[in-house]
Amino acid sequence: MTTSRETGSTGGAPRTLAEELRARPDEALAALLRARPDLLSPVPGDLTQLATRAATRASVVRALDRLDRFALQVAEALAVAADPCPYEGLAALMTGDEDADPAVAAELPRAVATLREQALVWGGEDRLHLVRTVRELLAPTPTRPSPTGLGPTVAEITAGMSPGRLQQIITTAGLPGTHDPVTAVASLTALFGDRTRMTALLADAPAEATAVLGRLAWGPPYGTVTADPAPHLRWLLDRGLLLPTAPGSVVLPREAALHLRGGRAHRTPEPLAPELAPTTEHSEHTTDATAAGAAFTALATVEELLGSWETDGPLVLRAGGLSVRDLKRTATALDTTEETAAFWAELAYAAGLLASDGDVDERYAPTPAYDDWLRLPAEQRWAHLATAWLAATRTPGLVGGKDAKGRTLAALGPDLDRSAAPEVRRRVLELLASLPAGTAVPHDALLARLRWERPPRTSTEDLRERLARWTLAEAELLGVTGRGALAGHGRALLTDPAAAPALLAPLLPEPLDHVLLQADLTAVAPGPLRRPLAQELALLADVESKGGATVYRFTPGSVRRALDAGRTAADLHAFLAAHSRTPVPQPLTYLVDDVARRHGHLRVGAASSYVRCDDEAVLGEILADRRSAALRLRRLAGTVLAAQVPPDALLEGLRALGYAPAAESAEGDVVVTRADAHRTPPRTPPAPVPEGPPVPDATLLGAAVRAVRAGDRASTAPRKPSPATTTGGGLPRTTSAETLATMQAAVLTGTPVWIGYVNAEGAASQRVIAPVRVEGGYVTAFDHTAEEVRTFALHRITGVAELAEDVG
Repeated sequence: MTTSRETGSTGGAPRTLAEELRARPDEALAALLRARPDLLSPVPGDLTQLATRAATRASVVRALDRLDRFALQVAEALAVAADPCPYEGLAALMTGDEDADPAVAAELPRAVATLREQALVWGGEDRLHLVRTVRELLAPTPTRPSPTGLGPTVAEITAGMSPGRLQQIITTAGLPGTHDPVTAVASLTALFGDRTRMTALLADAPAEATAVLGRLAWGPPYGTVTADPAPHLRWLLDRGLLLPTAPGSVVLPREAALHLRGGRAHRTPEPLAPELAPTTEHSEHTTDATAAGAAFTALATVEELLGSWETDGPLVLRAGGLSVRDLKRTATALDTTEETAAFWAELAYAAGLLASDGDVDERYAPTPAYDDWLRLPAEQRWAHLATAWLAATRTPGLVGGKDAKGRTLAALGPDLDRSAAPEVRRRVLELLASLPAGTAVPHDALLARLRWERPPRTSTEDLRERLARWTLAEAELLGVTGRGALAGHGRALLTDPAAAPALLAPLLPEPLDHVLLQADLTAVAPGPLRRPLAQELALLADVESKGGATVYRFTPGSVRRALDAGRTAADLHAFLAAHSRTPVPQPLTYLVDDVARRHGHLRVGAASSYVRCDDEAVLGEILADRRSAALRLRRLAGTVLAAQVPPDALLEGLRALGYAPAAESAEGDVVVTRADAHRTPPRTPPAPVPEGPPVPDATLLGAAVRAVRAGDRASTAPRKPSPATTTGGGLPRTTSAETLATMQAAVLTGTPVWIGYVNAEGAASQRVIAPVRVEGGYVTAFDHTAEEVRTFALHRITGVAELAEDVG
């Protein structure tokens, strides 16, 4: 990187930023546009426009936010230095008089070069200029100290002070009187900047006054005094070491503060990024295996979440998102916290597996892409989730917080996009990838590194730090990291995403095709089950516990659920025998047979509804049971009861009484009551919200630099003086006849000319063209600004002028 000492002006110092940009090589202009891509929207017409745009407040704020801490400290030092500031003066502000950190002097050229590359500083090493907008943002004012803690200068504070008061101050400070305020201010400023004289002045200060100066030296430099200040404060006020800014308010002048600081602008310069000192080291195998276990759990959790929502998904709030009650219910179903449940829901949404169905009663449901995702191998399913997470701007960590209007932010709702999220996630993983495999660092050390690379300028706990904390937690949940260290497939996710699944695949457990049936009516799955087996077992039994092994419990209700879905007792016995490594326990056989024997013994249909049974005694028992009163039953015949409730309510009521009724159709057939899986219409995943313009690629940068250079040549090309050409508005002005004659002459001689042109949208521009043909009211010419052949309407040309020399 070019340092400030290597970029000093040799052929005359540039007078403006535009002049310096004009002298830069194309590679340097491309570097500027790459570092500040907002300058390309749209492509500047010339280098003057580029310089003007680079000095706008919005662009400067964005550039300052992307500086590392030391580069920002150097900019802050330049903001409190004289303009222009020589390199030696800047070095003195950064290193001070003594005990300077050698790294400060070593890193200073790099920081200045960074500021120069981003067009925040310009000029040679003897005259470093900070762009005016940067100075306005960083320099202290009478009401606002700078980030360095320094106050305004003596000249700024005393502006408007009475000449008599100024004379009293310099006389009390031991300086000779002057004839005007300007020389008085200069005399006081020179005193505060002279180390020898200031040391002698402060040697006579009262101890209390010295203590006050010590408290104000490193900022904030402001204080308050009463109408009748104490003697030690009066001593400081009389000598200008404290100057009034408003009634009852005083400030320590910048020059005096710098003397007290030993010449340093910052208490603690930070030239080097904090080291990521590893504190925990694991074997690579341990890290990868732990992360793979988390990755497998992540797949199972997402599948469980979407499986539960495919039959009865939660409603979408009117303002969008998931209600607090539904989020709590989801967290309970997943056996996790609400924060983690919000992460899984947002992850499925970002991956395009979950969306709202758009119906009248709008609900969340899996998308058709979920079915395609289920058919992928486990490692491919994980890669799909991890890639979506890395690029998403959706930020689950914000769920439960408040927006700018005080409204609670809901999971899957609006206002959860944060443009900085993908960059922070990637940077956190890159820092972990810079460590040896299996190495973890404390989170605080990682956050300190991030704060150095992008120091917050407006808040102590900024969004980037919270994003980093959430990233570390989410990466562990998703299996990108294991025990705080980046796994092998996590590293591949950064450099070669296509290789990540292959690295993960050998670490994932092989799905099993069997369970272990036990006599206590439970089944133990010693590992992950193949999907058909897991789905059938979930229909026949209820999950009792999860972990390394999943425990399923068989109950009368779960067996009835399988029978309601159309299974027969023979089907269930065959299924259990085929998939158990242990003999089917007798209690389980009895349970299946008992529920199957009673299943369908009662039949419920629509009258309002009715119950029929071949056994009249059973119907008599139901009528005699007081608990059936709510069903409002009456006997129609010996084997039929009528009810005044719908069939589904009648079914639930009889089941609550301990019976196992089955629904039947109008034809008398048993109705299978298995719920259908619901899918949304095809949906695309939410598009990430970019943080400003994207970084341009090499092709775009090259084209932009050529266009800016060409436009600059057109705007700065020397012209032959012509009475018919005026400079009003910056465009040449000639009559139609003069324009036509000059164009025809240029065609004959083959020389380029300078024109002003107004396009169909009314935008005016200056161009250098080489006319080739003039006919039909149009000029065909090679446009040096765009470097291509174009056609120009003669009536849109404001004027034409010959160039003093050819422009190629």
